[in-house]
Amino acid sequence: MKLRTCVTICLALFVLSGLFLLPATDSSQLLSQEPAAKAPTTGMKTVLDYGAKGDGQTDDTTALQQMVNASVGSLRFPRGQYRLTKPIVIDLTKVGPTSISGDGTATILMEGAGPAFKFIGTHNGTASPKTFQPVVWEKERSPMVDGIEIVGKHPEAIGVQAIKTMQITITRLVVRKALHGIHLTERNRNVAIDDCHLYENEGVGIYLEKLNLHQVNISDSHISYNKQGGIVVRESEIRNIQIGNCDIEGNMGEKTPPTANILFDISQGSLREGAIFGCTIQHTNNAPNSANVRFIGNGPEDPRKVGNFAIADNSMSDVATNIHLQHARGITITGNTLWQAYEHNLLVEDCAHIVLGSNLMDRNPDYRAKTKDANVFKDCTDCTLNALNILATRDVPAGLILENCARMNITNCTIRRCQNGGILLQNVKQSRVSDCLITEGEKNFAIRVSGGQEIQITDNLVSGDIDVGPGTEVSNTMTVY
Repeated sequence: MKLRTCVTICLALFVLSGLFLLPATDSSQLLSQEPAAKAPTTGMKTVLDYGAKGDGQTDDTTALQQMVNASVGSLRFPRGQYRLTKPIVIDLTKVGPTSISGDGTATILMEGAGPAFKFIGTHNGTASPKTFQPVVWEKERSPMVDGIEIVGKHPEAIGVQAIKTMQITITRLVVRKALHGIHLTERNRNVAIDDCHLYENEGVGIYLEKLNLHQVNISDSHISYNKQGGIVVRESEIRNIQIGNCDIEGNMGEKTPPTANILFDISQGSLREGAIFGCTIQHTNNAPNSANVRFIGNGPEDPRKVGNFAIADNSMSDVATNIHLQHARGITITGNTLWQAYEHNLLVEDCAHIVLGSNLMDRNPDYRAKTKDANVFKDCTDCTLNALNILATRDVPAGLILENCARMNITNCTIRRCQNGGILLQNVKQSRVSDCLITEGEKNFAIRVSGGQEIQITDNLVSGDIDVGPGTEVSNTMTVY
C-alpha cells in the first residue's frame, strides 16, 4: 500500500509541475488573433458557410444574394462587418419565407444606393384572411429582420425596405448614417416594428411613402436625430397605426424643410384610426417651424382625411409647436404634458370635432427658455375643451385664443398667470365658457369677447375683467381679487 501511495503522489506532482511550466499567453494577443467573423459552434449554418467573409474588406453582396436565391431561408449573421454595394433583393414568392437575424454583433455596411435589404411580396388583399392568395401563406408570410446593425456608407443608402409584404416584423434593428431607416412603400399589411434604434440618418427614421397600409404597430423604439422627421407619412392611405412607448426626439435638421418628430402629411391621401400614446417626444435642433406632432389634411374643402385618432399620455417639449393640427377631424387629445413650446403648445387650424381634455400646459421654473406656449384654435367648429391647466403664456394675447370658431364648449379649465389675459374669443359664435378658474390679476382681462354672437359665459371664478360685447350672455360669474 505504501508503494502505491508514493507512486500516486509522484505522478500527481509531475502533472502539476507540467501545468505550471506552460508558457503564459497574453490575452491581448488572443484578441488580436481572433478573425473578424467566426461561425458559432451551435451547429446552425451562418452566412459565413455560404461564402460571406464579414471582414469589412470583401464585398459580400454576391455571396448573400446567392444565398437568398438558393432559398436557404435563414440568413444568420455572426460578428463581423459585411460590405454591400447594392441591395439584397428578397423576392418572397420566388425564394420563400426568409429571415435576417443576428445577435447584435454584426454590422452591414451599405455602400450602394437603395436598401440594404429589400423585401418584395405580392399581397394585394386586405388584412382579412379571405382575401389571401395561397402563395402568400406558402411563400411570403412573416418576413423578419432581427438583431443587426446597418450603417449607411452611401448618400442614398436605406436600411430596410418592404413592398407588398404580409406581416413583416422588424425588431432590434439599428440603422445609422443612412438616408432612411425603414422605408415602407406601395402596399403592406400588418407591420410590426419594435425595439429598434433609428438614429442620425439624413432622411426619415420610419418613412411611410406612397403607401397603402392597414395595421402597423411601432413600439418601444428610439427614433432620434433623423434630419427629415422621425415617423413620417406622405401621399398614403393608412388605417390602424399605433405609435407607443417610444422616445422620439430631435428629428429635424436646421437646413431641411419643416417637418416633425411625428408628421402625418395627408395633403394627398388619408390617414385615420390610430393612436400616439406613452411617448416622450421632444427637441428641435433649432429647426424652423418644427413640431412634435403635426397632422396636415388635404385642405379646407375636405378637412376629413386625417383623424379618428387619439393622442394620449405623452410628454412633449422643446419645439416651435408641440401639437399642430391642420384640416383634421375627429381627434382626442388627453392626458398629455406639454411645455417649452417656442411658439405654440397647441395650434389647431380648420379642424372639427376635436376633444381636448385633461392636458397640462406647464411652465416649469427649471426650464428657463424664452417660450410663448400659446394655445390657439382658428377656424374650428364643434370642439370640446375640458380640464385644461394652462400656466404662464408669454408674448401672446391670452392663455387660450379662439378665432373665427363656432360651437366651442370650454369647461372646467384652470388658467393662471398668463401675460395679457386668460381667454380671448374673436369672432366666435354659438359657444360657451363655464366653470373655469381664471386668475390673471387686476391689470389683465380674464375673458374677452370681440365680435361674434350667441356666446354664454357662466359659473366661472375669475380675477381680472370680463370684457364682452353685444350678443354675449354673462350669468352666475363671480369676480374676485
